[in-house]
Amino acid sequence: MSYVVDPRVDVYIDALPPWQQSICQEVRELVHSVDDEVVETIKRTVQPYFVLQGNICALLAAKDHVNVFMYDGGIVPDPEGIITAGHTNKTARTVAFREGEQINKAALGEMFRQIIANNRAGGWRRLKQSS
Repeated sequence: MSYVVDPRVDVYIDALPPWQQSICQEVRELVHSVDDEVVETIKRTVQPYFVLQGNICALLAAKDHVNVFMYDGGIVPDPEGIITAGHTNKTARTVAFREGEQINKAALGEMFRQIIANNRAGGWRRLKQSS
């Protein structure tokens, strides 16, 4: 897969333990594979974000897991139950991955696709207001 990388995202990932590097790289590749217009950047000084007409997701490595913040306003369906936290959050929900856990790429990729579609339709805030 080829996509434009932000070297600051590489710096963030490269500083992590190998198991977290692997998770972050898998998520990075997955979100880029969903749409070739996805752009990666750094926000909040060091945190990797993936955007396309709005935030899609962000990475945050913690001591014993990696959080993937899904910026969907809680409106994207989660039929496979991959969301691990923030179920009632009004902005973002979280999928946490621990060492040795497999990423459900099909479910996560579908959520990314829906977030991107929602962003292109004006964003989750606008969609919530119109429903």
